[in-house]
Amino acid sequence: MHSAPQHHPRPTPAATGGGRHLPAGAAAVDPYDVDVSPESAGWGYSALRVLTLPPDGRHEFDTGDSEWIVLPLSGSCQVDVEDRTFELAGRANAFSGPSDFAYLPRDARATVRSAAGGRFALTGARCERRLAARYGPVSGVPVELRGSGACSRQVHNFGAADTFECDRLIAVEVVTPGGNWSSFPPHKHDEHRPGEESELEEIYYFEFTAADGVPGLGYQRVSPSADGGTDVLAEVRDGDVVLIPDGWHGPSMAVPGHHMYYLNVMAGPDAERAWLICDHPDHAWIRDTWPDQPVDPRLPLDSDPSHVRPEDPSQ
Repeated sequence: MHSAPQHHPRPTPAATGGGRHLPAGAAAVDPYDVDVSPESAGWGYSALRVLTLPPDGRHEFDTGDSEWIVLPLSGSCQVDVEDRTFELAGRANAFSGPSDFAYLPRDARATVRSAAGGRFALTGARCERRLAARYGPVSGVPVELRGSGACSRQVHNFGAADTFECDRLIAVEVVTPGGNWSSFPPHKHDEHRPGEESELEEIYYFEFTAADGVPGLGYQRVSPSADGGTDVLAEVRDGDVVLIPDGWHGPSMAVPGHHMYYLNVMAGPDAERAWLICDHPDHAWIRDTWPDQPVDPRLPLDSDPSHVRPEDPSQ
């Protein structure tokens, strides 16, 4: 006879990894489950908020000096900004495929409301230009199957630099099947090298699938790219955040039996909004093995493959 699994609660959340790993709750500021600002992160541009709304809940806020994308993680919502209203159909959860979204300009007043309740990410970046408020349909979100074999993952490029216009914000989602590694080979984007590498601050926000009633987990590595740089080896769970101002980041490891989701938010000082990365020289060779292996047959994890496109071999 099997006893019920014992779930041991995590200790009171506190930042680890030199303050770069924020366990669930460590970055909570009412009314947000997560509130990472440039000030709290100690950098210049990237921001993330995660907002949970009850049925018939609403939240009003000023966009300030930042542009924002409202992205449903679970549930649907209505977004009012200026004289426009966007109805976001959303999705059941972060593992059920990409979602539609709304872009909010800087210097605006916005309201998010949800009839049934849900959880919503606000991905942000301090910016200069004031672009028009816009709706991003789910049909316009390219879904890329990146890597192969145990490095296979699914990428939702909803706010990628070559997909959706923003001033500075870059945001994508990655879904990694249980047992696989993503953000691999380790790569960095902490120097301005025209045509080769962008300077981008990055936020990782994690969620996991449970199995047999047991919550999921994974591991995130960030290693220094220079003396005194960011150094993190963290066990990550639902709602955890990892801040990456610099360094080689990866792998992001999903333990067997639990799929991993992470939301990436990036922005930086470069004049060109681009995602240009440099692979770690010790591990870059792994890309050469991908053409000889099939993509993980579990992908895409959602049931609608209509948005899937072939991998860009440059990424």
